[in-house]
Amino acid sequence: MTQYPKFSIVVPAYNERARILPTLEAVIAAVRSHGWFAEVIVVNDGSTDETGSLVKKFALTAPEVRLMENPGNRGKGYSVRSGLLHALGEVVMFTDADLSAPIEEAQRLFDAIAAGADIAIGSRWLATSRQTHRQPLYRQIFGRCFNLLTRAIMRLPYADTQCGFKAFTREAAQTVFQLQTIERWGFDPEILFIARKRGFRVQEVSVSWAHDARSRISYLRDGLQMLKELAIVRWNALMGRYGKKVTIIERQREG
Repeated sequence: MTQYPKFSIVVPAYNERARILPTLEAVIAAVRSHGWFAEVIVVNDGSTDETGSLVKKFALTAPEVRLMENPGNRGKGYSVRSGLLHALGEVVMFTDADLSAPIEEAQRLFDAIAAGADIAIGSRWLATSRQTHRQPLYRQIFGRCFNLLTRAIMRLPYADTQCGFKAFTREAAQTVFQLQTIERWGFDPEILFIARKRGFRVQEVSVSWAHDARSRISYLRDGLQMLKELAIVRWNALMGRYGKKVTIIERQREG
Protein backbone atom coordinates (compact mmCIF):
# COMPACT_ATOMS: atom_id res chain seq x y z
CA MET A 1 0.00 0.00 0.00
CA THR A 2 1.42 3.37 -1.04
CA GLN A 3 2.23 5.72 1.83
CA TYR A 4 1.84 9.30 0.71
CA PRO A 5 3.66 12.21 2.36
CA LYS A 6 1.83 14.40 4.86
CA PHE A 7 3.28 17.59 3.37
CA SER A 8 4.35 18.78 -0.07
CA ILE A 9 6.62 21.82 -0.41
CA VAL A 10 6.73 23.32 -3.90
CA VAL A 11 9.57 25.64 -4.93
CA PRO A 12 9.17 27.41 -8.31
CA ALA A 13 12.58 28.18 -9.79
CA TYR A 14 13.82 30.16 -12.76
CA ASN A 15 17.56 30.67 -13.29
CA GLU A 16 18.26 30.02 -9.61
CA ARG A 17 21.80 28.65 -9.98
CA ALA A 18 23.10 30.93 -7.22
CA ARG A 19 20.35 30.18 -4.69
CA ILE A 20 18.85 26.78 -5.32
CA LEU A 21 21.38 24.62 -3.45
CA PRO A 22 21.40 26.73 -0.23
CA THR A 23 17.60 26.82 -0.47
CA LEU A 24 17.27 23.05 -0.79
CA GLU A 25 19.78 22.49 2.00
CA ALA A 26 17.72 24.75 4.28
CA VAL A 27 14.43 23.10 3.29
CA ILE A 28 15.71 19.55 3.79
CA ALA A 29 17.29 20.51 7.11
CA ALA A 30 13.94 21.89 8.30
CA VAL A 31 12.00 18.86 7.02
CA ARG A 32 14.26 16.49 8.91
CA SER A 33 14.66 18.53 12.11
CA HIS A 34 10.89 19.09 12.42
CA GLY A 35 10.09 15.50 11.53
CA TRP A 36 7.83 16.54 8.66
CA PHE A 37 6.93 13.58 6.45
CA ALA A 38 7.33 15.63 3.31
CA GLU A 39 8.25 15.75 -0.34
CA VAL A 40 9.97 18.77 -1.89
CA ILE A 41 9.10 19.55 -5.50
CA VAL A 42 11.26 21.98 -7.46
CA VAL A 43 9.50 23.22 -10.59
CA ASN A 44 12.10 24.38 -13.09
CA ASP A 45 10.49 27.10 -15.20
CA GLY A 46 12.55 26.75 -18.37
CA SER A 47 15.79 27.94 -16.78
CA THR A 48 18.68 28.68 -19.14
CA ASP A 49 21.29 28.07 -16.45
CA GLU A 50 22.21 24.96 -14.44
CA THR A 51 19.21 25.06 -12.09
CA GLY A 52 17.77 21.75 -13.29
CA SER A 53 21.04 19.82 -13.22
CA LEU A 54 21.89 21.15 -9.76
CA VAL A 55 18.52 19.96 -8.43
CA LYS A 56 18.96 16.53 -10.02
CA LYS A 57 22.39 16.15 -8.44
CA PHE A 58 21.12 17.28 -5.03
CA ALA A 59 18.20 14.83 -5.21
CA LEU A 60 20.67 11.93 -5.38
CA THR A 61 21.46 12.53 -1.70
CA ALA A 62 18.01 13.80 -0.67
CA PRO A 63 15.21 11.39 -1.65
CA GLU A 64 12.61 13.91 -0.46
CA VAL A 65 13.40 16.07 -3.51
CA ARG A 66 12.01 15.64 -7.01
CA LEU A 67 12.28 17.85 -10.07
CA MET A 68 9.52 18.88 -12.45
CA GLU A 69 10.28 20.59 -15.75
CA ASN A 70 7.99 23.15 -17.37
CA PRO A 71 7.64 23.18 -21.18
CA GLY A 72 9.68 26.35 -21.47
CA ASN A 73 9.38 29.52 -19.40
CA ARG A 74 5.73 29.83 -18.41
CA GLY A 75 5.79 31.98 -15.28
CA LYS A 76 5.60 31.63 -11.52
CA GLY A 77 1.83 31.11 -11.49
CA TYR A 78 2.09 28.24 -13.97
CA SER A 79 4.94 26.69 -11.97
CA VAL A 80 3.08 26.86 -8.66
CA ARG A 81 -0.09 25.45 -10.22
CA SER A 82 1.75 22.58 -11.89
CA GLY A 83 3.67 21.72 -8.73
CA LEU A 84 0.69 21.79 -6.41
CA LEU A 85 -1.57 19.83 -8.74
CA HIS A 86 1.05 17.08 -8.97
CA ALA A 87 1.85 17.14 -5.24
CA LEU A 88 1.07 14.03 -3.21
CA GLY A 89 0.74 15.53 0.27
CA GLU A 90 -2.37 16.02 2.40
CA VAL A 91 -1.19 19.59 3.00
CA VAL A 92 0.57 21.35 0.12
CA MET A 93 2.39 24.66 0.11
CA PHE A 94 4.65 26.81 -2.02
CA THR A 95 7.54 29.02 -1.08
CA ASP A 96 9.71 31.38 -3.09
CA ALA A 97 13.18 30.12 -3.99
CA ASP A 98 14.79 32.98 -2.07
CA LEU A 99 13.19 31.80 1.20
CA SER A 100 12.35 35.38 2.16
CA ALA A 101 10.09 33.71 4.69
CA PRO A 102 12.29 31.12 6.45
CA ILE A 103 11.07 27.62 5.72
CA GLU A 104 10.73 26.96 9.47
CA GLU A 105 7.79 29.37 9.36
CA ALA A 106 5.88 26.72 7.41
CA GLN A 107 4.95 25.19 10.75
CA ARG A 108 2.80 28.26 11.43
CA LEU A 109 0.88 27.59 8.21
CA PHE A 110 0.57 23.88 9.01
CA ASP A 111 -0.73 24.72 12.50
CA ALA A 112 -3.40 27.04 11.04
CA ILE A 113 -4.61 24.28 8.74
CA ALA A 114 -4.56 21.74 11.57
CA ALA A 115 -6.77 24.18 13.50
CA GLY A 116 -9.39 24.19 10.74
CA ALA A 117 -8.28 26.53 7.96
CA ASP A 118 -8.48 25.29 4.38
CA ILE A 119 -5.81 27.75 3.27
CA ALA A 120 -3.14 29.53 5.32
CA ILE A 121 -1.36 32.51 3.77
CA GLY A 122 1.81 34.10 5.10
CA SER A 123 1.65 37.83 5.76
CA ARG A 124 4.45 40.38 6.02
CA TRP A 125 2.13 43.09 7.26
CA LEU A 126 0.14 41.57 10.14
CA ALA A 127 3.18 41.98 12.41
CA THR A 128 5.76 44.23 10.74
CA SER A 129 8.09 43.75 13.71
CA ARG A 130 8.77 40.26 12.32
CA GLN A 131 10.36 41.72 9.17
CA THR A 132 14.07 41.14 9.73
CA HIS A 133 15.20 43.00 6.60
CA ARG A 134 12.73 45.46 5.15
CA GLN A 135 12.31 46.47 1.54
CA PRO A 136 13.53 49.89 0.39
CA LEU A 137 10.92 52.54 1.18
CA TYR A 138 9.85 52.99 -2.45
CA ARG A 139 9.15 49.26 -2.72
CA GLN A 140 7.19 49.29 0.53
CA ILE A 141 5.03 52.19 -0.69
CA PHE A 142 4.45 50.67 -4.13
CA GLY A 143 3.68 47.27 -2.66
CA ARG A 144 1.23 48.62 -0.10
CA CYS A 145 -0.54 50.76 -2.72
CA PHE A 146 -0.87 47.78 -5.05
CA ASN A 147 -2.20 45.66 -2.19
CA LEU A 148 -4.80 48.28 -1.29
CA LEU A 149 -5.88 48.51 -4.93
CA THR A 150 -6.03 44.73 -5.20
CA ARG A 151 -8.14 44.45 -2.06
CA ALA A 152 -10.53 47.09 -3.37
CA ILE A 153 -10.93 45.59 -6.85
CA MET A 154 -11.04 41.97 -5.72
CA ARG A 155 -12.79 42.60 -2.40
CA LEU A 156 -10.14 40.66 -0.55
CA PRO A 157 -9.84 41.33 3.20
CA TYR A 158 -6.18 40.32 3.58
CA ALA A 159 -3.32 42.55 4.68
CA ASP A 160 -0.91 40.84 2.28
CA THR A 161 -2.04 39.07 -0.88
CA GLN A 162 1.38 38.78 -2.54
CA CYS A 163 3.54 36.95 0.00
CA GLY A 164 4.93 33.85 -1.73
CA PHE A 165 4.31 31.57 1.23
CA LYS A 166 0.95 29.81 1.19
CA ALA A 167 -0.39 26.39 2.26
CA PHE A 168 -3.55 24.48 1.31
CA THR A 169 -5.40 21.34 2.18
CA ARG A 170 -5.26 18.94 -0.73
CA GLU A 171 -8.94 19.53 -1.55
CA ALA A 172 -8.55 23.32 -1.51
CA ALA A 173 -5.43 23.20 -3.69
CA GLN A 174 -6.99 20.84 -6.22
CA THR A 175 -10.09 23.02 -6.50
CA VAL A 176 -8.40 26.43 -6.59
CA PHE A 177 -5.51 25.61 -8.90
CA GLN A 178 -7.61 23.75 -11.46
CA LEU A 179 -9.57 26.98 -11.86
CA GLN A 180 -6.55 29.31 -11.91
CA THR A 181 -5.90 31.07 -15.23
CA ILE A 182 -3.18 33.65 -14.47
CA GLU A 183 0.27 32.16 -15.13
CA ARG A 184 2.66 34.91 -14.07
CA TRP A 185 3.17 37.25 -11.09
CA GLY A 186 -0.47 38.23 -10.67
CA PHE A 187 -1.76 34.77 -9.80
CA ASP A 188 -1.93 35.32 -6.01
CA PRO A 189 -5.02 37.56 -5.99
CA GLU A 190 -6.74 35.18 -8.40
CA ILE A 191 -6.27 32.10 -6.21
CA LEU A 192 -7.46 34.02 -3.14
CA PHE A 193 -10.47 35.30 -5.09
CA ILE A 194 -11.31 31.74 -6.18
CA ALA A 195 -10.86 30.44 -2.63
CA ARG A 196 -13.37 32.91 -1.24
CA LYS A 197 -15.79 32.32 -4.09
CA ARG A 198 -15.66 28.56 -3.45
CA GLY A 199 -16.23 29.01 0.28
CA PHE A 200 -12.84 27.93 1.61
CA ARG A 201 -11.72 29.24 4.99
CA VAL A 202 -8.59 31.36 4.52
CA GLN A 203 -6.43 32.19 7.55
CA GLU A 204 -3.81 34.95 7.32
CA VAL A 205 -0.72 34.17 9.43
CA SER A 206 2.10 36.55 10.34
CA VAL A 207 5.52 35.21 9.31
CA SER A 208 9.09 36.35 9.63
CA TRP A 209 10.29 37.83 6.39
CA ALA A 210 13.48 39.36 4.96
CA HIS A 211 13.70 41.29 1.70
CA ASP A 212 16.07 39.80 -0.87
CA ALA A 213 17.68 42.56 -2.93
CA ARG A 214 18.02 40.13 -5.84
CA SER A 215 14.25 40.04 -6.34
CA ARG A 216 13.46 40.17 -10.06
CA ILE A 217 10.04 41.79 -9.88
CA SER A 218 9.68 45.20 -11.53
CA TYR A 219 6.98 47.17 -9.76
CA LEU A 220 6.35 49.33 -12.83
CA ARG A 221 6.31 46.69 -15.58
CA ASP A 222 4.92 43.83 -13.51
CA GLY A 223 2.59 46.13 -11.58
CA LEU A 224 0.92 47.24 -14.82
CA GLN A 225 0.66 43.62 -15.94
CA MET A 226 -0.92 42.62 -12.64
CA LEU A 227 -3.52 45.39 -12.97
CA LYS A 228 -4.42 43.93 -16.36
CA GLU A 229 -4.67 40.49 -14.76
CA LEU A 230 -7.00 41.79 -12.04
CA ALA A 231 -9.35 42.88 -14.81
CA ILE A 232 -9.09 39.39 -16.33
CA VAL A 233 -10.06 37.83 -12.99
CA ARG A 234 -13.13 40.05 -12.70
CA TRP A 235 -14.09 39.14 -16.28
CA ASN A 236 -13.61 35.43 -15.55
CA ALA A 237 -15.89 35.77 -12.53
CA LEU A 238 -18.52 37.54 -14.61
CA MET A 239 -18.37 34.72 -17.17
CA GLY A 240 -18.80 32.07 -14.47
CA ARG A 241 -15.30 30.63 -14.98
CA TYR A 242 -14.76 30.05 -11.27
CA GLY A 243 -18.02 28.24 -10.65
CA LYS A 244 -17.11 25.18 -12.71
CA LYS A 245 -17.10 21.72 -11.18
CA VAL A 246 -13.67 20.24 -10.58
CA THR A 247 -12.50 16.73 -9.79
CA ILE A 248 -9.88 15.98 -7.18
CA ILE A 249 -6.96 14.44 -9.06
CA GLU A 250 -6.00 10.99 -7.78
CA ARG A 251 -2.61 10.92 -6.09
CA GLN A 252 -0.20 9.05 -8.29
CA ARG A 253 3.55 9.48 -8.38
CA GLU A 254 4.86 10.11 -11.85
CA GLY A 255 7.02 7.39 -13.23
